[in-house]
Amino acid sequence: MSFYLEDIETPTGRSINLIITLLVLLSSVIFVIETFSISLELRNLLNWIDSAILLIFALEYLLRFWCAEDKYQFVFSLYSLIDLIAILPFFIGWIDISFIRLFRWLRILRLLRFLDPKNLPGHLTTEDSLILTRIIFTLFAIVFVYSGLIYQVEHPINSEVFQTFLDAAYFSVVTMTTVGFGDVTPISQAGRFLTIMMIFTGIALIPWQIGDLIKRVVKSANEVEIPCHNCGLFLHDPDANFCKNCGTKLEKVVEEQN
Repeated sequence: MSFYLEDIETPTGRSINLIITLLVLLSSVIFVIETFSISLELRNLLNWIDSAILLIFALEYLLRFWCAEDKYQFVFSLYSLIDLIAILPFFIGWIDISFIRLFRWLRILRLLRFLDPKNLPGHLTTEDSLILTRIIFTLFAIVFVYSGLIYQVEHPINSEVFQTFLDAAYFSVVTMTTVGFGDVTPISQAGRFLTIMMIFTGIALIPWQIGDLIKRVVKSANEVEIPCHNCGLFLHDPDANFCKNCGTKLEKVVEEQN
């Protein structure tokens, strides 16, 4: 069973990982919807669905722990810590504690697992595509997570300004883009601290990844078209004899001079 939790090549492995990805996205959508004014019946239904998803995540975590060869290393790995934070309410019985409610916005970070090259479709396994995908996800994750956290701490005391998640997301975007209209601002110490952390996180992560992408683009400009017949990678260094992606020997076409 542990093979299928990590595998992305077989239909069963792809199906399991696709289901987990969709559940992560669904749980995130539920969090956002619950910040709006909805009927009690719909809210109860969403809570029931979210509880079911939480149970599935908890079972998945326990299954991964049971299958892990080195359980100590598994518990303290990055992905496992993110998974544990996401399912923490399940282990404490859904106790309504403020700091526990904050953790639910971190569940979107579980998608980091699927940004590994082995878990991406074939056309995204090239280095430049992978870097671009990570940049887009990093931007989305920063805005989503910090918007949720800021909403969670600001809404109880500043509900007229931060009425819904969309207000918090609007604030995060105008702040991250340095536009700063000033029409939506946090008033609590926690909200201001999270705003500072959001800016520092963006400054630390985005330029670094964009720099990697620029270096990759410059490097690609010096590569030549030598297609690999095994994995399909098209660009290689002029003096390359083997594919840098899969290691297959390259068959170079020698142009005849007339």
